[in-house]
Amino acid sequence: MVIKYLIEKEFRQLKRNPFLPKLILIFPVMILLVFPWAADFEMKNINLHVVDNDHSPYSARLISKISSTGYFRLVGETPQYSKALHDMESDRADVILEIPQNFEKNLVSSGSARAMITANTVNGTKGGMSSYYLMGILNDYAAEIRSELAGPVVVTLAPQAEIVSQFRYNPYLNYKVFMVPALMVMVITMLCGFLPGLNIVMEKEAGTMEQINVTPVSRFTFILGKLLPFWLIGFVVITLCFGVAWLVYGLYPQGNFGTIYFFAAIYILVVSGFGLIISNYSETMQQAMFVIFFFMLIFIILSGLFTPINSMPQWAQFITHFNPLKYFMQVMRMVYLKGSGIAEMKTQLFALLGFAVVFNTWAVMSYRKRV
Repeated sequence: MVIKYLIEKEFRQLKRNPFLPKLILIFPVMILLVFPWAADFEMKNINLHVVDNDHSPYSARLISKISSTGYFRLVGETPQYSKALHDMESDRADVILEIPQNFEKNLVSSGSARAMITANTVNGTKGGMSSYYLMGILNDYAAEIRSELAGPVVVTLAPQAEIVSQFRYNPYLNYKVFMVPALMVMVITMLCGFLPGLNIVMEKEAGTMEQINVTPVSRFTFILGKLLPFWLIGFVVITLCFGVAWLVYGLYPQGNFGTIYFFAAIYILVVSGFGLIISNYSETMQQAMFVIFFFMLIFIILSGLFTPINSMPQWAQFITHFNPLKYFMQVMRMVYLKGSGIAEMKTQLFALLGFAVVFNTWAVMSYRKRV
């Protein structure tokens, strides 16, 4: 019965705080409403400055084709490259397309013509992607012109092969489908990791720990009483995330909700136990916040949220093996996009179970009753 009163105490403390209940409800909603639109690696509205030295119908057609894609926004058109370069140095242009003289003549006579792309790579990702998009449009435009100049198509009996790409799991390449499940994991990590990490140290500063230390409550019961409320809060948060994903983005898992709840039950214990370890060793709120922020930042960066793990250096890939956030993020994406079941995610299951046992045992052992 002691555990019942400890859980009741935690919820009473949570209720007395006017900020935390609002944070638990508003934080996941705001993250899922804002981040999928802001954290999008699909570049749009790239500022393009065109240096047209040809002024021909073909060059005008090329400029029109580029502007109509939706990826580029024409911010200037001039025959002077120095003017375009000045706009780039002033951050008014992200990429410059220089069309040389005799562009139409060379394209008609030989089927090919040169054009120069200059990209601002202060932001390497934006510069690289904008150049890649522009090269793709130029290649497509050149293929159109060659097809028009080739005349009627001659029918041949030679065997031909046509390659048609089909994208599994995310057929329309919608980046939000990939990001939203991962952001749910980040939300649970932040709330169920930060709040327990500040819980015990808050009681130390308030002076209530001395009262608990003189009671016969065991270390295991005390830590369990701290874990269970945040375990329940985690279920509320992830259910709220499911609702936002369905209502706003029309996303629902291809797999079973029960599979997600099963893994979430383990993962919440992992991050809450980790937060309690930090809280046990911290003496002040400031110290606990800095330590939690340090580890959470590393967990999020090395989780595969933004950068694929396979693209990381070998030493970083090795570190990700000790990152619980990575495994639950894989679970969410596999269940949401592929409909995977527990049988296909044994690696993630055993990894999370191992983290749960280690972290919560450590949390119990690191709690010292001092009278």
